[in-house]
Amino acid sequence: MAHISLKNVSVNFPIYGAGANSLKKTLAASVTGGRFGKETGVTVVQALSDITLELKSGDRLGLVGHNGAGKSTLLRALAGVYEPSSGEFSRTGTVSSLIDPSLGIEADATGVENIMLRGLVMGLSKREIDRMTPEICEFSGLGEYVNMPVRTYSTGMMMRLAFSISTSIQADILLMDEWLSVGDAAFTEKAEKRMRDVVSKSGILVLASHSPDLIAKECNRVIHMEHGRIVEQ
Repeated sequence: MAHISLKNVSVNFPIYGAGANSLKKTLAASVTGGRFGKETGVTVVQALSDITLELKSGDRLGLVGHNGAGKSTLLRALAGVYEPSSGEFSRTGTVSSLIDPSLGIEADATGVENIMLRGLVMGLSKREIDRMTPEICEFSGLGEYVNMPVRTYSTGMMMRLAFSISTSIQADILLMDEWLSVGDAAFTEKAEKRMRDVVSKSGILVLASHSPDLIAKECNRVIHMEHGRIVEQ
């Protein structure tokens, strides 16, 4: 059973070697963004502040707010990329993070080697990856290019590989930063079908987006964030 709980969670980033005055000016010039502060003499940016949130199976949560409001930071905290500086965080269920599908793709490795590398990072065993590799290769439509270094790919080909890998696992919790688009007309139709299937089978969906129409279509709950805080639910 998928479940996420955050109680008074904050995420702070220490900034070493940064002048306090210059950082204050940078943050003051921004309409949104983290809050500036000090911790034991070290300059910090408070990216998330006092977040309390509970999600259970069936929840489709939309995150809205301006750039720098904390949406992506919250997604990364839910994914376990950022550890809370304070507060309590618990999560039950497997996680698929589609925050940046191309992140971690190795340009000098072949497509098949990248499938293995990404699969291991996603927590799969070598046996599981070997079993899934033929289907991922076929879905990507890259043909013999899967045995060539990714640096020889076009941007569209690289995105097709990354998308095929990232959506190959059905997880209990799905985290997305905007709706995935592969930017390849010939690939779009089956990619959209795959994306719909992955979303429909997930227990919990957390989707950050600037599109009100998309949020209204996909989500049954919405939170509005500003300066790393939840200001409206």
